[in-house]
Amino acid sequence: MTSITSVELNYLVFRYLQESGYEAGINKCTIDGNLIPPGALITFVQKGLQYLEMEANMSNNDVEMDEDFSFLQPLDIITKDVNQLRQMIKEKRKNIQKDKDKDKEKNKDKDKNKDREVDREHEAERGRVREKERHEKEEREKEREKAESNKEPEKQPEELADGDMVMDQEDKDAIGHEENGTSIGQEPMDIATTSTQASQEACEIPGSDVTILEGHTSEVCACAWSPTGSLLASGSGDSTARIWTIADGLCKSGAQNSPLNVLVLKHVKGRTNEKSKDVTTLDWNGEGSLLATGSYDGQARIWTTNGELRSTLSKHKGPIFSLKWNKKGDYLLTGSFDKTAIVWDVKAEEWKQQFEFHTGPTLDVDWCNNVSFATSSTDHMIYVCKIGEIHPIKTFAGHQGEVNCVKWDPTGSLLASCSDDITAKIWCMKQDKYVHDLREHSKLWDVELGKLLYSLNGHKDPVYSVAFSPNGEYLASGSLDKSMHIWSLKDGKIVKTYTGNGGIFEVCWNKEGDKLAACFANNTLCVLDFRM
Repeated sequence: MTSITSVELNYLVFRYLQESGYEAGINKCTIDGNLIPPGALITFVQKGLQYLEMEANMSNNDVEMDEDFSFLQPLDIITKDVNQLRQMIKEKRKNIQKDKDKDKEKNKDKDKNKDREVDREHEAERGRVREKERHEKEEREKEREKAESNKEPEKQPEELADGDMVMDQEDKDAIGHEENGTSIGQEPMDIATTSTQASQEACEIPGSDVTILEGHTSEVCACAWSPTGSLLASGSGDSTARIWTIADGLCKSGAQNSPLNVLVLKHVKGRTNEKSKDVTTLDWNGEGSLLATGSYDGQARIWTTNGELRSTLSKHKGPIFSLKWNKKGDYLLTGSFDKTAIVWDVKAEEWKQQFEFHTGPTLDVDWCNNVSFATSSTDHMIYVCKIGEIHPIKTFAGHQGEVNCVKWDPTGSLLASCSDDITAKIWCMKQDKYVHDLREHSKLWDVELGKLLYSLNGHKDPVYSVAFSPNGEYLASGSLDKSMHIWSLKDGKIVKTYTGNGGIFEVCWNKEGDKLAACFANNTLCVLDFRM
C-alpha cells in the first residue's frame, strides 16, 4: 500500500497555504475543530493516493486483471497523470516478467541437470548389473574349463540320457548317512549343463504348437497370465506393457500381432524406448480384473482389462523392482531402488504405509497374508513386516550376498530366498536362523527335509526363471541359453523343450496348465501348447 511521509505532507500543506493566501483567516472558518480527529489530513490525502494508484492499475487495458498489483511512489502519483502512471506500471511489469522468465530458465536448467544425474545413476546401476552378469559368466566358463581339464574318463550308465534330472552319487551317499542316523555336510558340486542334440530333438515342441507374439520394440522382461481368463500381460524395456488375448484351444503357428488381440499400455506419451520408463514388473489381482505395473520411473500404475489407466501411484524416488497384490485385492505392495517398500490402498489411490528398513535397494517383495509380507534387498537382509507396525516383526540374516528373490509357501509358514551368494535358504517364522541352506542351484529340493532330490541338467547358461505347473506334475525352466525345458517330476526327464531366438527372462503357466508363456530378450513373447 502506498504511504506518504510527514515531510511530503508538510510540503503539500505549505504549497497550499502559499497558493490560497496566508491571510485567509482561519478564525472565519465555521468548522468545529473539536470534531476533527487527529491526523485527518493525512488520512484524507492517503485515501486520495490509494484511489489514483488503483485507477492506474485497474484501467490498464494492456495488462491481464490477474497480474500482480503494482505499487507506486507517492511523488510519482502526485506529479504524474494517470496515463503516465499506467506506462510506468507497464514497464514495471515487463521487468518483473523478465525476471520471472530468467528464474524459470534457471529452474529448467536445474531440473535438466537433476534428471541427467538420475539417468546417470540409473545407467550406472544397469552397468553394474551387466558387469556382474558378465563376470559371473566368465567365472562359470573358467570353472567349466577347469572341471573339463581335471575330469578323468568315467564310464557312464548307458541308460542315463543327458538332459535327465539325475541324483549325484554324493547325494545318495549323504542320504544313506541320514538313514543310518547321521548326516554330513555337502560340498558344492559342479552341475552338468550339457545335453545331447538327439535327446533335445526327441521332445522339441513343434512350430505348429507355438505362437510368437510380436510388437514390443525392446526386450520383454516380465509376463503373467490372468488368473481368471485367457489374457496374458507382458512388460518391456520399450516403456509399454501389453495385454494379449490368447484364444482357447491350440495355438496358431507364426506371428500374432494383429491390433485386434492386443492392448498397448503406454507408460510415456509420444516416444517409446525411454529407459526411465522401462516396465520392470507386473502382477494381476486375484479376480483378474486389474493389472498393476511397476516402472523405472518409480511409479506404479493400475490398468483395467480394456487398457484404461485407472490410477497412478507416485511416492517412490527410484525404479520399482517388484510389486504384488495381496490375496484380498485391497492392497498393492511395491519394492524400490530407493530402499523402501510401500503398501498402497488401491481404493483410496494413496499410500498407506512406507517401510524404510533396508540400507540398500529393495529387490523383491511377497505377501505372507493380507496384512504381512517379506522384503529382500542388496543389503543381504530379509525383513518380515506388518501393516501398522513401525518395526519389522521378524528379521532374517544369513545370506552373504544380495537377496534377489523371496517367496512364501502356500501356508505362510515357510519363506524361501535366493541370493548372489550361490545359495537358496528356507526360513521359518518360529526360528531366527534359516531352517535349510540349499547350496546347489538349478536343483529340486525336498523343503521339509532340506534334501536334494534332482539336479536340472540341461541348460548351458544361467536359469532366470522356473515355474511349477498348476497340477504340480511338471516344472518349466527358462535360461539365457535361449531354451525352455519342461521337466516331469515323476521320472525326472525333460518331456518338452523349446529354443527361441533370445535369452529367456521369465516363464509362466496359464491356470489350466495347457499353455506356457516365455518372454525373450529379442523383443518377443511366445505362447506354447503343452499336451502329453
